[in-house]
Amino acid sequence: MPDVRNTTRAPLAVPLPGGKKLRLGPLHTGQVTGKALESAGVRALLEAGPLELCVGGSGKGRLSGGGDLGRTGRDREGGRGIRQSGDR
Repeated sequence: MPDVRNTTRAPLAVPLPGGKKLRLGPLHTGQVTGKALESAGVRALLEAGPLELCVGGSGKGRLSGGGDLGRTGRDREGGRGIRQSGDR
């Protein structure tokens, strides 16, 4: 799937087919389908300049490294958490 990049320093909502939107943060990239690239809203943003097509998938501005960003080791241990004590 092709990547598109928000070239502005403001969040951008890219209209997609089917009434959906791709929300891109400042200078971030996202993936769209070939069908979305042909839609009028995406074409207009590509021609106007706030959106650019990334060739080669540089991945600049994307989060990488899995889905557990910001989680501690305790969170990944199956939910054991802190041992509770006291009367119940």
